[in-house]
Amino acid sequence: MRKYFVTSILIVIATLYCFKAEATDWETDFKKASSSAKAAGKYILLDFSGSDWCGWCIRLDKEVFSQDAFKDFAKKNLVCVLIDFPRAIEQTEELRQQNLDLEQKYEVRGYPSIVILSPDGNPVATTGYLQGGSWEYTRHLKEIIEDYEAKQ
Repeated sequence: MRKYFVTSILIVIATLYCFKAEATDWETDFKKASSSAKAAGKYILLDFSGSDWCGWCIRLDKEVFSQDAFKDFAKKNLVCVLIDFPRAIEQTEELRQQNLDLEQKYEVRGYPSIVILSPDGNPVATTGYLQGGSWEYTRHLKEIIEDYEAKQ
């Protein structure tokens, strides 16, 4: 019985993981995302997540990333990259190594951590979960981008 329960949970988690990637056009290949962002003049949002075990990561996805306000903003302004550290979802060795390298490069110490990069790849800001839902989070991201652009 327990085996079927665990299997069912893993299937649900995998389905939700795939839904997130499709629902907001999340990329997992950092190099590809960087090229796309530079060509389109969009900022890069790196979501360092434990998508299948981190409560705050799951909450951020549910309250913000899966909502239309965020999706609309992201479609126009961002290339979103999921840098995931799942416990039950298998990843290729190449993806796992890419994610570890990025975690070290941007000095990520906890999840969720959101790193914003300029279209040319320069670090802009680091943030995380914020209360207030997708409208508040979108406002927060707009402010980060506007502040960065004002300093350029």
